[in-house]
Amino acid sequence: MRKLRDWRVRTSRTLQVVDAFVILWAVTGAYVIRFGFEPTFVGTGQEASYVWVSVALSIVWWSMLGAWNSRQSRILGAGPDEYKRVAAASLWLFGLVAIISYVLRVDTARGYVAIALPVGIVGLLLARWLLRQHLSVNRQRGDSMSRLMLLGGPGAVAHLAASLQGAKHAGYLPIAAYTPGVQDKTATEAASGLPVMGHEADTHMILDAISRCDADAVAVSAGVQLHPQTLRHLGWELASRNVGLIMAPALTDIAGPRIHTQQVAGLPLIHVTTPSLEGGQRVIKRLFDIAVSGTFIVLLSPLMALLALVVKLDSPGPVLFKQERVGIEGSQFRMLKFRSMVVDAEARLAALADKNEGNGVLFKIKNDPRVTRSGRFLRKYSLDELPQLFNIFGGSMSLVGPRPPLQREVEVYEHDVRRRLLVKPGLTGLWQVSGRSNLSWQDSVRLDLYYVENWSLAGDLVILLRTARAVFHSTGAY
Repeated sequence: MRKLRDWRVRTSRTLQVVDAFVILWAVTGAYVIRFGFEPTFVGTGQEASYVWVSVALSIVWWSMLGAWNSRQSRILGAGPDEYKRVAAASLWLFGLVAIISYVLRVDTARGYVAIALPVGIVGLLLARWLLRQHLSVNRQRGDSMSRLMLLGGPGAVAHLAASLQGAKHAGYLPIAAYTPGVQDKTATEAASGLPVMGHEADTHMILDAISRCDADAVAVSAGVQLHPQTLRHLGWELASRNVGLIMAPALTDIAGPRIHTQQVAGLPLIHVTTPSLEGGQRVIKRLFDIAVSGTFIVLLSPLMALLALVVKLDSPGPVLFKQERVGIEGSQFRMLKFRSMVVDAEARLAALADKNEGNGVLFKIKNDPRVTRSGRFLRKYSLDELPQLFNIFGGSMSLVGPRPPLQREVEVYEHDVRRRLLVKPGLTGLWQVSGRSNLSWQDSVRLDLYYVENWSLAGDLVILLRTARAVFHSTGAY
């Protein structure tokens, strides 16, 4: 039996202790707030102290977190699975408490439950988030990672290696490649630089390669030239050695909610649903935009008035900058911003063309001489974009979406890139929370298309929360 890596054992034990502490804190706090120090609980004619109820609740709650596999190493550090399991285990527990109380006609104190449940869930999720930040820092240094041997064709191996190396927070470290059936038997995979451990389509040779590179798991990518029966035997052998098996199909930029697995004749068929861009989804998004933008317009109106005064006093010209942009399905609209440049900025653009530091399609200069003094401050914290709340309230933009492009940019779009016009442009989006102007054109397009294909209201909420951090750090803002 293969021993788990030290970081897995250490993290699991830390989570056990942290979960126990948070649960005891929540339950004890609910006990004291609701009952004081001498409560009694009356049910079916018998008295029982709520101390014992609290002890039992704490033990069962802690155990259910383990039963729901919320401490598994494969879900720690990345993705929503960890948080979902914590919330599901907690809600199931209190659902069972409610059912038992109803069936046995036990008069459970509602105030006690109403305090313990939300406080406990929030505390557990916050603790998990803090531990996740610590784990992410370790992974950026190359620690607390699962060592992967990549099994597949050269192109698929290179793509998978590049993707994993660009997402270290997920905790997967490619250390070697194995390319069965490849004729060009080189010692190093050209694109990824990973050492190639072998080329034979044989289970024993693959297992020997795994032992030699000391891998924790095997990631089977697209293009692998292995018979299904060989792959099946490999899975059995890996399970007996406590080595993980990860299947990496040739699906890119597809979010989890669009992927559904169906068992047919022993085959796990993966269904990818068509993205929903019409009907109820669009109505929900529009109602959300109206409610949030309207609220922010009211709350931020004093700040916007102050910024307008600053812009007016800093340099001659109008307070607002109005520019024609391309919206949903190629429609034109006038986007509003606080003016952050001199009045003749557009006329001076041609003279600065050779100094472009953008990503090719977009024009950007870090120290643009056209930017005013107040404009530099406004741009650093994205305050110049606040008037776009009126665009959102009016319906030409959305809170979250692809970056609103200029007509000259749209004219050079490739066919696939035009899919970003299927939704309204946004005040913020994946492009802003992932680096803004520091992104390459290819990365910007990939993020925008990912958003178009996988939109959800929950995803919008996450992006809005991440936007606050991105604006505060002002990464890529110029």
